[in-house]
Amino acid sequence: MKTCNISCAVIACAAIGATSVDAWADDATNQPAAPPSAAMTQPAMAGPLQANPAPYSYDFGGPVGKVYVTGVASGFAQFQDNAYPTNARHSQADISNAQVIVQKTDGPLQFFAQAGAYSLPALGVPYLRASQATNDLYGVLPVAYAKVAPTDSFSVLAGKLPTLIGAEYTFSYENMNIERGLLWGQENAIAQGIQANYTAGPLAVSFALTDGFYSGKLDWLTGLATYTFNTSNSLAFAAGGNTGTDTTNTLVTPVLLNNEQIYNLIYTYTSGPWTVVPYLQYTSIGKNLQIGATHDASTFGGALLANYNMEPEFGLTGVSLPVRFEYISSSGSATDGTPNLLYGPGSDAWSLTVTPTYQKGIFFTRAELSYVGVSHTTAGAAFGSDGNTKSQVRGVLEAGILF
Repeated sequence: MKTCNISCAVIACAAIGATSVDAWADDATNQPAAPPSAAMTQPAMAGPLQANPAPYSYDFGGPVGKVYVTGVASGFAQFQDNAYPTNARHSQADISNAQVIVQKTDGPLQFFAQAGAYSLPALGVPYLRASQATNDLYGVLPVAYAKVAPTDSFSVLAGKLPTLIGAEYTFSYENMNIERGLLWGQENAIAQGIQANYTAGPLAVSFALTDGFYSGKLDWLTGLATYTFNTSNSLAFAAGGNTGTDTTNTLVTPVLLNNEQIYNLIYTYTSGPWTVVPYLQYTSIGKNLQIGATHDASTFGGALLANYNMEPEFGLTGVSLPVRFEYISSSGSATDGTPNLLYGPGSDAWSLTVTPTYQKGIFFTRAELSYVGVSHTTAGAAFGSDGNTKSQVRGVLEAGILF
């Protein structure tokens, strides 16, 4: 799990998630293309929300050239049943994003810096308020890197980078749904390190040496290869993992996940009003007494993300309907010493999320209804005041501006 104490073993507690990295760096991505704005190809956005098509910019001239200043401000309200013993609120309101982004997007020397507050709501885990998430996870400068691009087909990034893993991005406004999903809970989100990107015709590849789950140690290798068949179809394969053993165990660096191997196969289809992204994910952790893993452990899951933008002839311009369905299972049992990666060794979970969305210009609002069901759980590791309830329903509202 991500941001809970590793011992509570409840997948992805509100912290790390994300996607395919150069979705941010615009060289490789396993998500639909960003809106047609030179300034806002970064951060990447899967839709249906779109970046401001006329962002503020200032031309400094000389070697600096044009610099763009953009950002997002949004609020969040959540309602849920069967709240966790450690986070018993059935309703709460908070900031979901309050960020300013400064970037240079052309020339051989470029940069990207994203500063501000954020919360990272995720299904099936307790919610971390923005003040705690910002302080305990990636700080007030969660993403910042320099980019050297000597050619249009080759670039190198160094700094605090989005991950190459997964099909969902880190911040709520980047994704189809407000809350990140169950598979996201096994993935890292932002890592410190260096990344190289290369494109050759329909093939885009990225390789990165990073600190994985933000451990501060450069011991993770990840790679992403995306083949674009045509304007509607692409297929991506991502893989990553720790090259050694790291015993760091903190909120942002859960020791089991930071020592995992992870693999994704992601297909993307876009045509007219439709975007459809099915993907598969496998993770494994070998027996390792240094990190408290007395037995091998693994998870396997699949997800289907889809969005439909309402046609103008329906009289619903600006309205879209994203839907996500997921299933994930974990290996082992509570009696054989398998580490807990979900809701107890051998547990399973599934989710269904619907997020009606409306955007007009820079303003947006969306509502979300989600259901998570679990089975084969360990006593005390699921939902409700005693940790033994097998389901959770949430309603979420988010509204804000993309300036």
